Amino acid sequence: MYKRRTVIKSLGYAAAGVALGGDCGLSRALLSAGHEFVNKRPAAGQRKFVSDAVEAKIVEVKSAIADPELAWLFENCFPNTLDTTVTFGTHESRPDTYVITGDINAMWLRDSTAQVALYLPLARGDRKLKDMIAGVINRQTRCILIDPYANAFDFGAKACPWGENDKPSIRAELCERKWEIDSLCYPVRLAHAY
Repeated sequence: MYKRRTVIKSLGYAAAGVALGGDCGLSRALLSAGHEFVNKRPAAGQRKFVSDAVEAKIVEVKSAIADPELAWLFENCFPNTLDTTVTFGTHESRPDTYVITGDINAMWLRDSTAQVALYLPLARGDRKLKDMIAGVINRQTRCILIDPYANAFDFGAKACPWGENDKPSIRAELCERKWEIDSLCYPVRLAHAY
């Protein structure tokens, strides 16, 4: 949370940058002057899933970004799915990954694909990451077999009040049944890309 004094100071710097010729680079440098970009990721021991390939990519990309704020955003955003939303394990001796949306403890078929797809290029060099993504595909397949007309699943977590009045009544594994064609397209897309 920014303090009022910091905000006023930053606005003053921005105004000065505009007055000095409107150089966007200068304005940006002045705006970020005095701002420390603190890492907002969970502590290493509290991250839900860690990939060596993702950690290496963060270091590589950060070093290539000149803007400290953009570098900070990348460092905190790129691994967020792994840090906070992935639960990896096995089911019937196969990789199994549950990916919540972040704000609700349930797995949407479309969202879980979108959340892990950006890691696909790195999976070839990281067996653990590859297994995690295979686990998402396996879990999505299980979900579709449970109910092909459902779009979200909570496996008994009771995270979703929206499906309580669905007809017919939904099973314990389901979150809601609001089927759209992309509910099935996204898992196919992830499996194909994998």
